[in-house]
Amino acid sequence: MSRTNNFGGPENPLGRVIRVSRMAFWSAGAFSCAVNILMLTGPLFMLQVYDRVLTSRSVPTLIALFALVVALYGFLGLFDFLRSRVLSRIGYRVDVQLMEVTNHAWIRQGIISPQLPGRPLSELTTLRQFFTSNALPAMFDLPWVPFYLIVVYLLHPWLGYLALLGALLVVLFTILAGIATRKPTFSATAAEIRDANFSESIFRNSDIVISMGMGGAVIRRWMDYRGSGLTDSQIAGDRSELITATTKTTRMIVQSAMLALGAYLAIFQEITPGTMIAASILGGRALAPVDQITGNWRGIIRARAAYQKLGEYLDKWTGVGKQINLPDPEGHLHVHIISKFPPHGANSALQETPILQGISFDLNPGDALGVIGPSASGKSTLARLLVGLWMPDEGSVRLDGASFEQWDLMGTPEKLGPHIGYLPQNAQLLDGTIAQNISRFLPDINDQDIVEAAKLAGVHELILALPDGYATEVFSGNSVLSGGQVQRIALARAVFGNPKLIVLDEPNSNLDAEGDNALTKAIVALRELGSTLVIMAHRPSAIAAVNLVLMLKNGRQLEFGPKDTVLKKYTKSSEQSKLKARLEPKLKQSMADE
Repeated sequence: MSRTNNFGGPENPLGRVIRVSRMAFWSAGAFSCAVNILMLTGPLFMLQVYDRVLTSRSVPTLIALFALVVALYGFLGLFDFLRSRVLSRIGYRVDVQLMEVTNHAWIRQGIISPQLPGRPLSELTTLRQFFTSNALPAMFDLPWVPFYLIVVYLLHPWLGYLALLGALLVVLFTILAGIATRKPTFSATAAEIRDANFSESIFRNSDIVISMGMGGAVIRRWMDYRGSGLTDSQIAGDRSELITATTKTTRMIVQSAMLALGAYLAIFQEITPGTMIAASILGGRALAPVDQITGNWRGIIRARAAYQKLGEYLDKWTGVGKQINLPDPEGHLHVHIISKFPPHGANSALQETPILQGISFDLNPGDALGVIGPSASGKSTLARLLVGLWMPDEGSVRLDGASFEQWDLMGTPEKLGPHIGYLPQNAQLLDGTIAQNISRFLPDINDQDIVEAAKLAGVHELILALPDGYATEVFSGNSVLSGGQVQRIALARAVFGNPKLIVLDEPNSNLDAEGDNALTKAIVALRELGSTLVIMAHRPSAIAAVNLVLMLKNGRQLEFGPKDTVLKKYTKSSEQSKLKARLEPKLKQSMADE
C-alpha cells in the first residue's frame, strides 16, 4: 500500500527516508534514556562519599564505590557513543538515499525555472551535518529535564523550586534566541544563495566580463550581494552569541545559587553536605540540554529551513507516482494543438502572451522535420516541448502514443532518456573526457559504440586530431575546443546509441562548410536507421536532408507539409512581400502627385 503526503500525493522521498529510520530514532531515544539515567552516577557518588565514606572513614567502601562508578561511566560512554553513531548513520542514510533524486530535482529546476533561487544539494548537506552535530543529542536529552528537576525536588523542595526557576529562565532565553535570530538567519541564507548564483554566472561568462571591461561593475554588484548576506549573518550571530552568553551565565549563577542554598540548608541540618553537592550537580545537568540547544540555535534553524525547502523540492519533482514500464519507443511523434506560455517566474506582463499556440503535426520513424521561422518564433520552445523538458500548457505531445508524464522520467535507470537525442541551441560539454561526454557518462560502454556515434556525426577525425584523442579532458572554461568543435561533439552525444527521437536546435549555428556537410550526412544516415528527427533551422543548409517542413511565425503554425511544397509557398510569399515593399512607396508617391 503506497503512502501519501499531506497533500494527498505520493509520499515525499524525504518523509519516506525519515519514516524508514523510525526504528533508528527509537534506538537513539533508548540510548538517551540509558545515558540520562547513568548521568545520576556522579551526583550519587558524591552523595555517598560525603555522607557515608567521610563519616565512616571506610576505605573499602570508597574503593567499592569507585569501582562501581568506573563501570557505570564505562557504560555511559558506550551508550553515548552508540547514540552518536546511530544519529550519524541516519544522516548518512538520508544523504545516500536522497542524493540521486535530489540531483534530479536540481537539474529539472535548472531547466524549467533557472532564475528561481534554491540549492537542494546544499540543503541535503545541511541536514546530514545536523544529524552529526551536538544539537540533536541535546534535543534527545531535553525531555529528561523534568526528571532531573523532580530528583532535585525530592532532595529538598526549595532546591527544586530554584532549579525550576533556572530552567524557566534558560527556556525563556532560548525562545528569545529563536525570535531574535529567525529573520536575519533566513535573510542571510537567501543572500548566500543569491551571492553564489551570481558568482557562478560571473565565472561562466568570464570572457564577456573581461573583454568588455565589466569586471569592476560586476564585482561591486557581487560585493553588494555578499555584504548583505554577511550583515544579516553577523546580526544573527551577534544576537545568538549574546543570548548564549546570557544563558551560560544564568546556568552558572543558578548552580552557584543552588550550592549556596544547599549550604544554608546544611547549616541548619535540613540536608546533608552530600545532598548539597549532588543537588548542585543535578541542577547543572537539568539546565545543560537547554543551554546546548541555545548555543546551536542557528544550526537548528538552518536545518529546519533545509528540511522544509528540500521537502518542497521533492514534493514538486517527485509528486507523480512511478509509471508502468512502457516498451521502447519506435519514434512515432504526435503533436496535438499544443500551446505554451512563459514559464513560472518570467515577466508577469508576458504571462498572457503564449510563446507557442495551436501547433499540430505527426511524424513517423524515418521522417525528418525542418522547423523554420524568424527569431523569437518559438523554435527553441518547441524543441524543449518535444523532448519533455517542458510540458505544454494546452494540447499534448506523445511519443508512441504516451505523453511524457506517462514515461518514468525520474526512474532509475531512466527509461526514456537513452531513446532521445537532444542538441540545445547553446551546446556545452560536461567536465570529463570527450569519450565520456559522447557516451553520456554511462558506465560500461563499448568503445566501439562511442566511435560509431562520432563517425555518424562526422567528428571522428576531428577528435583523433586532438593531442589525447577521445581521452581529451574538457572542463568549464576549457579553450582547447572551439564553439564549432563543441557543437559537433555535442551532436555525437545526441546521436549516441541511435535514439528514436532526435531534436536538434540550430545544430549548424557554429559550423563551417565541412561541419554542414557532416550534419547533412548524419541526418540522412539517421533517417535510414529509422530515427525521427526534428531540426530547428536558422540557416537553410540545416534542412537540406529533411522531407518535411514546419513554418512558424510569432509562435503560430503557418505551414506544415512536404519540404518542396512549403518552401515553394514560402518563396512565393516572400517574393510577393518584397514586390509589395518595392511598389508601396511608388504607389504612395503616385497618389501624392495626383
